[in-house]
Amino acid sequence: MQTLLLDSDSWDLVADAAGNIAVASEPYSLAQDAASNMRLFQGELYFDTTQGIPYFSQVLGYTPPLSLLKAYLVQAALQVPGVVSAKCFITSWVDRVVSGQVQITDSSGNTTAASF
Repeated sequence: MQTLLLDSDSWDLVADAAGNIAVASEPYSLAQDAASNMRLFQGELYFDTTQGIPYFSQVLGYTPPLSLLKAYLVQAALQVPGVVSAKCFITSWVDRVVSGQVQITDSSGNTTAASF
């Protein structure tokens, strides 16, 4: 499955060598989709407002334990079709900005990482 390739720093679209919007293929596309799902606020997805992490109600302004935040992030990564396991590594938590890496394993046994 393909997805639009996003720049890992700005989380914006990237152009390929021909100037077209770049796409990512499996297995990286699954890792990027998992990282995107980890950024989804609950209620933000207009066609299914139950999806996403409860950032407003349980994370932002509450300083939850790191283990709870990681559990939310792993759960979000596992909701991506084709992802069978996920690990989350928090590398920084400064001024309400959390960054890290998600490592996913797909149904074919490939392990791939993406930053968030």
